[in-house]
Amino acid sequence: MTPHVAAPDPQAGAAVKAADRAHVFHSWSAQGLIDPLAVAGAEGSYFWDYDGNRYLDFTSGLVYTNIGYQHPKVVAAIQEQAGKLATFAPAFAVDVRSEAARLIAERTPGDLDKIFFTNGGAEAVENAVRMARLHTGRHKVLSAFRSYHGATSTAINLTGDPRRWASDTGSAGVVRFWAPFLYRSPFYSETEQQECERALAHLEDTIAFEGPATIAAIILETVPGTAGIMTPPPGYLAGVRAICDKYGIVFVLDEVMAGFGRTGKWFAAEHFDVVPDLMTFAKGVNSGYVPLGGVAINAEIAATFDKRPYPGGLTYSGHPLACAAAVATIQVMEDEKVVEHAAHLGENVLGPGLRELAERHPSVGEVRGMGVFWALELVRNRETREPLVPYNAAGEAAAPMAALGAAAKKNGLWPFINMNRTHAVPACNASEAEVKEGLAALDAALSVADEYTA
Repeated sequence: MTPHVAAPDPQAGAAVKAADRAHVFHSWSAQGLIDPLAVAGAEGSYFWDYDGNRYLDFTSGLVYTNIGYQHPKVVAAIQEQAGKLATFAPAFAVDVRSEAARLIAERTPGDLDKIFFTNGGAEAVENAVRMARLHTGRHKVLSAFRSYHGATSTAINLTGDPRRWASDTGSAGVVRFWAPFLYRSPFYSETEQQECERALAHLEDTIAFEGPATIAAIILETVPGTAGIMTPPPGYLAGVRAICDKYGIVFVLDEVMAGFGRTGKWFAAEHFDVVPDLMTFAKGVNSGYVPLGGVAINAEIAATFDKRPYPGGLTYSGHPLACAAAVATIQVMEDEKVVEHAAHLGENVLGPGLRELAERHPSVGEVRGMGVFWALELVRNRETREPLVPYNAAGEAAAPMAALGAAAKKNGLWPFINMNRTHAVPACNASEAEVKEGLAALDAALSVADEYTA
């Protein structure tokens, strides 16, 4: 359905932009070098500016609007809850908080049946690590290069991409290792089986040299998101689970981005038949309509705090408006079969469409993903696999990706671009027609990227 776009009002847009530039301090940005788009509205898979330009959002916000913008049932649930009980302290039992926890626990794998609510994904990671450390009495946490776990103190130190560098204290008890990624294998593997076996051997060697009795947890994104949507090879996550069991290490899966339908399952762990000890979530739990995240906790770790107080909490833990949005979102996903639809899009529309683009565009080195969670790895040369732009490129060095982005926007597509990749991550309930519209715009944009190939 085509959304209603309000009449252009450039003057109002200029006022919004002026106020933003005067007072808003933006994330991850050099404040004097950015030019944020003034957004006038959004609906479904689209948003638009004050000049009347409409964009198909292939980013789902920051990969969180899993049911699109302004779903009427979720908006109505938030409005109804605001009229009933807009807020209440976390120490009390509140109906909508209990219901949100029940619905989430019903969908998590295994016995992850206790839910600790946070305001977002980074706080979920912070608390999962705290729980693991207290449960084991150990301090170290292992995390992967090519990962992102959030921007708060522990979470940013766990992160394995350049956003960590400015805040890396080197004293947070974090040890990094290489997770599998066959296209750019650090293990010189030639097959997925080799990559799996060598990555697991590398992880176990790292544990041996760090001292198994010092390691509280291993944290992995089930399918890494911002770092590149590298689907783990068959057997890898099960192998990590076995290693954790062998050494008494808590296995934490970060499903902040991959969870709630994004991969065509409620949680990505279901694809790999693995159950972690702790699982973090946020984003898609309520399509980002009101900030909400959390940790799903297994019975053994929950029992650690039966008689011992858990030393953590947040003023807005389980906020009623956020929980009402989660209840409504989960109900919408059930009623409208959103998870099944995401799987269908990945298997029959988005995946095949991206592979077809790769056949025609020499700038596409690899296509990978599942559900509505895909990445195109862009290269200068398919044979050498040289990235289209250098790692962590900025300024002129990043010009090819900037040109790709500009071309996509010119064709009405708002792209997700990170380093030498563009990710295709539309809403889980995007229509086939919308996905094909996005693929056509991406097709045109990749022609620009092709100009930089050798």
